[in-house]
Amino acid sequence: MGQQQLLLIVIGVIIVGIAIVVGINLASTSAQSANRDAVIADLNNIGAFAQQYYRKPTSLGGGGNSFVGWTIPPSLATTGNGTYSISGEPQANVVTIVGIGNEIGNDGETKVKATAVVTPTNITVSINN
Repeated sequence: MGQQQLLLIVIGVIIVGIAIVVGINLASTSAQSANRDAVIADLNNIGAFAQQYYRKPTSLGGGGNSFVGWTIPPSLATTGNGTYSISGEPQANVVTIVGIGNEIGNDGETKVKATAVVTPTNITVSINN
């Protein structure tokens, strides 16, 4: 083979290598974003359960206009998207839920993390990583 053909093969191998690296980076970023979205969706779902408990009368097993005594349903504490826990103790008018995802977050070291602050009328989710 001539030098020109060898040069074309080397350039082709380099281009394919770069394409593979770019593809892996895109897949990783996509997985991270998808996990973050899934954790937020789970937090909204769990927050809706908390609001349901708040509104349900104590005679029916609810909180009677209080979050005190509410716990995350065991089937939702750990999902395919991550793990969820209550931060501190539920207060009468507010409960804070923390979700830790399965993928590494924006900092490149710790997992995706989001926090939901649930009140009787609102669920506010903030992304921590």
